[in-house]
Amino acid sequence: MDKAFFYSHLQQVLDALGPVVAVIAIGYLMRRTRFPGESFWSAAERLTYYVFFPALLVRHLADAGFADRAVGPLLASVLALLGAGTVVVFLLRPCLKTDDPGFTSVYQGTIRFNTYIGVAVSAALFGEPGLTAAAVVIAPLIPLVNVLSVAVLVRGTGRAEARAGASFAAIVRNPLILACVLGVLLDLTEIGLPTGTQTVVDILSRPALPLGLLAVGAGLHLHAAIGRPGLLFATSGLKLVLMPALALAAAWMSDLDAATSRALVLFAALPGATSAYILARQMGGDAPLMASIITVETALACVTLPMVLSWLG
Repeated sequence: MDKAFFYSHLQQVLDALGPVVAVIAIGYLMRRTRFPGESFWSAAERLTYYVFFPALLVRHLADAGFADRAVGPLLASVLALLGAGTVVVFLLRPCLKTDDPGFTSVYQGTIRFNTYIGVAVSAALFGEPGLTAAAVVIAPLIPLVNVLSVAVLVRGTGRAEARAGASFAAIVRNPLILACVLGVLLDLTEIGLPTGTQTVVDILSRPALPLGLLAVGAGLHLHAAIGRPGLLFATSGLKLVLMPALALAAAWMSDLDAATSRALVLFAALPGATSAYILARQMGGDAPLMASIITVETALACVTLPMVLSWLG
C-alpha cells in the first residue's frame, strides 16, 4: 500500500473516531459529576434501546435491497466468524486460568460488540451507505451472538439452567432483533416504510447515536479495571485483534462486496457491549469481570480500531 494513501486513510479514520470517543468521554464525565441526575441514565438507555435504535434499524433495513444482495455469502461469513471465534476461545480456555463464570465473561467479551459505537463509526466514515451496510450486517449478528452467549452461560454456570428459558424468551422479545426482523420483512415484501411513517421513523432515529454513545461512556467503570490484568488484556486481544482478523478472512473467503466486508470487520473489531454485563448478572456469570472487560476493551479500542480499519484500504 502506498504510504501517502495509508496515512491519508489513517487520518480519515482518526477524524471519524475522534468525535465518537469525545461523546463517550462526555457521557463518562456527565455520569461521574451526577449531571443531569442518576435517573436520567436509566431513562435514556431505555429510550435508546426500545425506541430510538430500533427506529434507526428499521429505517435502514426497510429499503436495504436484500433481494439484490448476496445474502448467502453474508450468512456464511457471519457463521464462520462466530464459529471460529468460539472454537479459539474454547481451545484457549486452559491457558486463561479462570473458573466457569469467569470463562463465560471472557467468551462474551470476545464475541459481543457495542452496536452504538459501530453504527456511529459507520456513519462517520461511510455516510448513509455505511449505515445501511451496518444494518445489514447487524441483522444476522445480533440474534446469533445473543443465542451463543446464553448457550455458553447455560453450560458454564450452575445457576443458569433455571433462568435459561427466561433469557431465551428475552432474546425473542429483544427490540433490536424485532426491529431487524421487521425491517428485513418490509424490504423483502417491497412494502417499505408505509406512506407517512418515513418522517416519523427518521425523527425517532436521530437521537439514537448521540444518546447511545453518551450511555456507553456513562456505563464505563474505570475503577473496576485494575484487577486480573492478564485475563483482561488476553480477552481484549481476542476481541480487538483476533476477531477482526477472522472477519477479514471470512469476508474474503465468502467473496463479500466491499461495503459489507468493511461493516463486518468493523463490527468484529468493536469493544464489548454493556448488555453483556446485564446478561452475566442475570444468569450467574462473573459480572464484575464482565464490567472490567468492557471498560478495558472500550479504552483499548481507541488504539486498535484505527489500526484495524487501515487494513480495509
